[in-house]
Amino acid sequence: MSRPSDRVLGFTLLAAALFAATFVDATLQRAAHEPALQRTERLVEDLRLSDLVLFTEARYTRHLTQADLHSAFQDHPVALEHFPSGSLLPPPALLLDRHEPLDREAAPSD
Repeated sequence: MSRPSDRVLGFTLLAAALFAATFVDATLQRAAHEPALQRTERLVEDLRLSDLVLFTEARYTRHLTQADLHSAFQDHPVALEHFPSGSLLPPPALLLDRHEPLDREAAPSD
């Protein structure tokens, strides 16, 4: 007689084994497709292609190095993000730099 936790453990082990099998399959597939990968690599170098396109929605999420700081707010300065990919990307480091500590309590006036 098996307990429900035994079935969950069995399912988890099966899922882990299938997950590991995907890595084995990827290794075998990479070896089979190595010539095509090398041709693609040469093409990228010959055409001098830039960054990887991460998302296809908004122009400021396609190439993060090519985006200007205000393109996310092109419709309105306080517009909400309407592309899901914009919520997956952190804000630029420039916007996170603080020149003045804002969380410190105000000094008492004399």
